[in-house]
Amino acid sequence: MSDTDLGQRFAAGGEDELEEVINLYGEKLLRYATAILCDYHEAENVVQDVFLSAYQNRKAFDGKNLSAWLYKITYNRSLNQLKKRRILCFGEIRAQAVSPIDDTGLSDETLCALRRLKPKERALLYGRIMEELSYEELSQLLGCSPTALRKRYERAKNKLAAYLTAGQYGKETKHEYI
Repeated sequence: MSDTDLGQRFAAGGEDELEEVINLYGEKLLRYATAILCDYHEAENVVQDVFLSAYQNRKAFDGKNLSAWLYKITYNRSLNQLKKRRILCFGEIRAQAVSPIDDTGLSDETLCALRRLKPKERALLYGRIMEELSYEELSQLLGCSPTALRKRYERAKNKLAAYLTAGQYGKETKHEYI
């Protein structure tokens, strides 16, 4: 079944379609939100809110590209959550930054370096590397051209590499979340 078929059924459907969408996209969106928020428990709340919002607004959805629509909602809700908390990153990984059940497979140093990046940079790196999304797919999610995303991706990748090689991941930083 294609994403478009499921999207059309979801737009016109009910709770059975919602359950199918949650089963298909729940873990993916949770990983995406966790990568942006660096907090597994906050990401769980955001993803629950995403599914509730998507279900309540399903009539406004055109039925095309359900995946992009859900990722876009998740991205915006995650950024809104970050605006609410205006966090300072201190370089130490909090226990909540990683799922207590799931191991991210990333070293502590990598997680600290990722936390130093802006949320938009983390979202772009996560989409490109972990979700293997194309620049065209990411442009739909993030609202900029594929060419601009290529440049931003290179910058974010270089910034992450610099943080890792220079050992800069332990210093306190304040992020701009917009």
